[in-house]
Amino acid sequence: MAENKVRLRIVTPVRELYDKDTEMVIMRSSIGDVGILHGHQPLTTTLDYGLLRIINGDEEIKATVFGGFASVDSRGITILSDAAEWPDEIDEKRAIAAKERAEKRIKSNDESVDIVRAELALRRALLRLEAKGK
Repeated sequence: MAENKVRLRIVTPVRELYDKDTEMVIMRSSIGDVGILHGHQPLTTTLDYGLLRIINGDEEIKATVFGGFASVDSRGITILSDAAEWPDEIDEKRAIAAKERAEKRIKSNDESVDIVRAELALRRALLRLEAKGK
């Protein structure tokens, strides 16, 4: 590992999204945003839906992370998530349609609508649109 860098691994059930050294990682934990630099104290936390920011000098890349767990130790940061993606993998039209569908279901008076599921779908769609800069 390079000096003053920390190894970041992002793993989902279907792929390893990232495995490189980085200067700083900012992630959305269940209690708020957490920034991690080289030498951070050990930490284990649950992750909320949010943008993960990976910073190297003037370069910043983002990824969506849909919950999971993060572990920080002397070897680096490991993020385990059910789903994570890069902004260029997001279909903007599909995210807009999912947002509209979820909003319609939430506003519906239909008792058969699973409101919690609709709210989660809305959060996913909004996060995807945020990642696309919309």
